Amino acid sequence: MSSNPKYYLVQADALPDVFLKVAEAKRLLESGEVPTVGEATQKTGISRSAFYKYRDSITPFQNLMSGRIITFQLMLKDRTGVLSGILSIFAYCCANILTINQAIPTNGCAMLTISAETTDLNCPVEDLLRKVSNLDGVIKAEMVAG
Repeated sequence: MSSNPKYYLVQADALPDVFLKVAEAKRLLESGEVPTVGEATQKTGISRSAFYKYRDSITPFQNLMSGRIITFQLMLKDRTGVLSGILSIFAYCCANILTINQAIPTNGCAMLTISAETTDLNCPVEDLLRKVSNLDGVIKAEMVAG
């Protein structure tokens, strides 16, 4: 194995099943749902050797983002209350907002950039992004840096 590992973001459904099962076994252990590796591997249907072989090679995205500063970029409709709704979602998810930068609206839309620290996040970052994306008045929402 290379001394300088490379990392990729890969959509979960593109991964071989064994990686998803290893990730689930790790979650079971970390959450305390099972006390031993043997029970975690039995519950997920993988061998202990597969677990030990891949356990350091897979980490859920939200775990990688925990404790990091993430920058979100959003396109908003120029409507009263949209920004307030977004800030409420960030507060609800315990994201610590560090910076907010909103451009002056043109053609009824405004670009918004929010940087937030995620140490105390109480939900996966994907859930926070989904909640913001589903808010009325948000045209587009994405993470651009983390």
